[in-house]
Amino acid sequence: QVQLVESGGGLVQAGGSLRLSCVASGGTFDSYVMGWFRQAPGKEREFVATISRSGFSTYIADSVKGRFTISRDNAKHTLYLQMNSLKAEDTAVYYCAASASKRQTTTSSREYDYWGQGTQVTVSS
Repeated sequence: QVQLVESGGGLVQAGGSLRLSCVASGGTFDSYVMGWFRQAPGKEREFVATISRSGFSTYIADSVKGRFTISRDNAKHTLYLQMNSLKAEDTAVYYCAASASKRQTTTSSREYDYWGQGTQVTVSS
């Protein structure tokens, strides 16, 4: 059983930056594909970014490409999401997730086995 705890959310002005962290425990971190998802009020949860077990492969959603970067530190059992040039439409609860999928990366929430509780990101315009 893997436990995931996100941190780093908060209130930021448009154009600002935040770095989210997700610490994993209870499992072998580098055996999981990791991802970030977000859910805005009244909307479905959407994919943001995913990273392979080694960290060498990543895939970023078009809506945040060029502004967000996903990375991981397997030695620290930690996943990161660097968010730059934030926009009001980035306001959401952000979740990290772990997948035992055999793929290198995956954008489907159905393929993720463990989820964190989420951290709120609010961007004021």
